[in-house]
Amino acid sequence: MSVSTAAIDSSVCAPLPVLGQDVTVPLVTGGEVTYAALDYAASAPALQRVWDDVAAYAPYYGSVHRGAGYLSQLSTDLFENSRRTVAEFLGCRAEDQVVFTRSTTDSLNLLAAAIPANCQVFVYETEHHASLLPWRDAEVTYLNAPRTPGQAVETLERALADRDPYGPALVCVTGASNVTGELWPVRELAAAAHAHGARIVLDAAQLAPHHPVDIAELDVDWVAFSGHKLYAPFGSGVLAGRADWLQAAEPYLAGGGASRKVARRADGGVDVDWHTTAARHEAGSPNVIGVYSIASACKALTEAGFDSLVAREQELVSRVREGLAGVPEVQVLSLFGDDAPRVGVISFVVRGWNSSHFAAALSAEYGIGVRDGLFCAHPLVRTLLGSDPQDPGECGAPEAEPGERSLNAIRVSFGAGTPDEHIDRFLRAVTELVREGAQWKYRTEDGRCVPDRGEAAQV
Repeated sequence: MSVSTAAIDSSVCAPLPVLGQDVTVPLVTGGEVTYAALDYAASAPALQRVWDDVAAYAPYYGSVHRGAGYLSQLSTDLFENSRRTVAEFLGCRAEDQVVFTRSTTDSLNLLAAAIPANCQVFVYETEHHASLLPWRDAEVTYLNAPRTPGQAVETLERALADRDPYGPALVCVTGASNVTGELWPVRELAAAAHAHGARIVLDAAQLAPHHPVDIAELDVDWVAFSGHKLYAPFGSGVLAGRADWLQAAEPYLAGGGASRKVARRADGGVDVDWHTTAARHEAGSPNVIGVYSIASACKALTEAGFDSLVAREQELVSRVREGLAGVPEVQVLSLFGDDAPRVGVISFVVRGWNSSHFAAALSAEYGIGVRDGLFCAHPLVRTLLGSDPQDPGECGAPEAEPGERSLNAIRVSFGAGTPDEHIDRFLRAVTELVREGAQWKYRTEDGRCVPDRGEAAQV
C-alpha cells in the first residue's frame, strides 16, 4: 500500500493556533524548514489563546489570598475562578475538590501520600512511571498487561476479589496510553473497583488533551493531569476528586497557605490548625500563571468544540496509521489491536533501524520532532517489544549504534494544533528513510544519536 496524499477533511475542524507554528529549524543537508512538532505526548505547544491570556494578565500579577492590595485581590479572584473553571471542565461533583499541583506526577504523589494506612493499591504494569511508582508506602499489586479491554476488567476483578475486603483499596489506571494512545475502559474499571469496595484514580495526562473527561460520568474518584500536555506549559497540574482522604491526610507540604492557625504551646512546642479545603495541600506561593493557563486552555478547548477537535484528530490518527501500514518495515505497537480506539499517540519500530537513529534522521533531515526511548513506561514498552526485562534500553537513551536493532521505540504524537502538512511530511519522511536510507551519518554523543558533522552518507 502506498502512502496516501489525500487532504484531510478540513471541514471537520481547523487546527487551533499554537506557539511555534512558524519556527524554522536548520537541516543538516542544508537550508531550513518549518519545525514539525510531533511530540505532543511529552509537552504540547501552548495555545495562542493561552499565551495571550497570560500576557494580558501578567502586568496584574500579585500574590494570592492574603494581600490587601488591588493586584493581590485580583490575582486571588483569578486563581479561585480558575479552580471553578477546571472543576467545570472535568465535570466535578459538588463535593469534589480541585487541588493545584506541579504536574500529573506531583498529583499522583500527593494522592499516594494521602491514602489511608494499610491501603492496597492495584496498578497495571502498563502505566506511565508517574502512576506506576508513587505507591511506595502501600501494599501494591502490579497487574499484568491485558490484551483486550475486557481482559483488563477481568484481571482487575480477579485481583480485587482476592483482597482484604475490609481495608481501603485504590485502583490507578490511565485513560489513554502514553505509548500506544489506546483508550482504556475507564467506566467499566471504575464499576469493578466500586463493586469491590475500592476507589479509583484516573491518570488523564494523555486523555484530557484529546478527549472530554467527566468525573461524574466516568464515576472515578480522582482525576490527575498536567497543564503542559493540555497546551498550557507553565508548570502546573491538577488533582481533582473526593475530598475525604485529602482532608484526613497530613498536608503534602507543611508551610504557609496550608495552615489556618499556628500557636506556641506552654511546653514550647507548636500547635497547627490545618485547612480542610484544597489549600491544605497547596502550601507556599502558588503558581498563579500556571493555574490560569490551565483554566485558559480548558476554556479554549471547550469553546472550540471538543467534539470537532476529537473528530479532526481521529482523521489524523487514521491517516498516520494508514500511512505507516503502507511501509512493511514499520511495526506499530499495540496492546488491544488495530481496531482499538486511540488518541493521537502512536509508537512504532522500524525493522533494520535503531529507533534513536531513525528519530535523529527525522529531526536532522526533515525538521520533524518525535520522541524515541521507552517513554517512562519501561515495563509496557518491553512487553510490546517482546524483550526480556533484563535486556538493555532505557527511557530516552540509545544503547545501540546507528543501524543496530535497539530495544527502544519511536513515538509520534499530535493534537489540536497539528497542521496537515506536518502529518504529510512525517509520512513522506518515514517512507523515504526506509526506502532510501538516511542522507547523513550519525553517531552517539552524550547518550543521544546526533548527526556526524561533515559526514554525509553515501547514498
